[in-house]
Amino acid sequence: MAEETAGRERVWDRFLTERDRATLEATAHRAPGSRPVLILIDFIRWAYGDRREPLEQAILRWPGSCGEAAWDALPHVQRVLAVARANGIPVIHTTQSEAIPGWRDRPPLGPLDPEMAERRRRRYEIIPELAPLPGEAVLYKTAPSAFHQTWLIQHLRGLDADTLIMTGESTSGCVRATVVDGKSCRYPILMPEECVFDRHEAPHAINLFDMEQKYAHVQPTDDVVAYMERIGASRRHGGS
Repeated sequence: MAEETAGRERVWDRFLTERDRATLEATAHRAPGSRPVLILIDFIRWAYGDRREPLEQAILRWPGSCGEAAWDALPHVQRVLAVARANGIPVIHTTQSEAIPGWRDRPPLGPLDPEMAERRRRRYEIIPELAPLPGEAVLYKTAPSAFHQTWLIQHLRGLDADTLIMTGESTSGCVRATVVDGKSCRYPILMPEECVFDRHEAPHAINLFDMEQKYAHVQPTDDVVAYMERIGASRRHGGS
């Protein structure tokens, strides 16, 4: 899949210095396997709010919002999720539970008005556009990484997974933490570039660049979709 992005402009290109460009080498990644699992990291109300609006407005009502970047990613994630389901690729959703004190929680600066209190109550709900189907695993995280003190690694072993497809938010936070731990567990990792997002453009781009260099294969969504469809076709014709 490496040659498929050769010569293509990448989201991080404009942030690289001339020395960065001069010293880059082609990154070698392990080839993805035949038993991928799709992981959707924190597609929650806190990152989206109730509607699309500019970040400057969104954070007044939803302090965890990623603004329009979140909504721009949504149709790409919906496409990847639909293809995974159609081709028998297991899906894991992550969020956080109100019952588990978490790293996201910051005490309010003062009393909350009823509307803000209600928004905080709903902040960890997975958005309906990507709602889990019956039988799809939902993991409640205890830390930025979905691997930290959860059952994720045992579940992946039970599925006999050999590749992880990572989507979600934020690129510089929970996605990166989960990618690093996934790589530490020796999984090849694919990241559909348009299916991850962050509040700010620069950390999104630079963290994608860094993960591409070290931990994951960041690919256009079209390429990841084609890979999943090949997996499905192979299974329908008697492959593994």
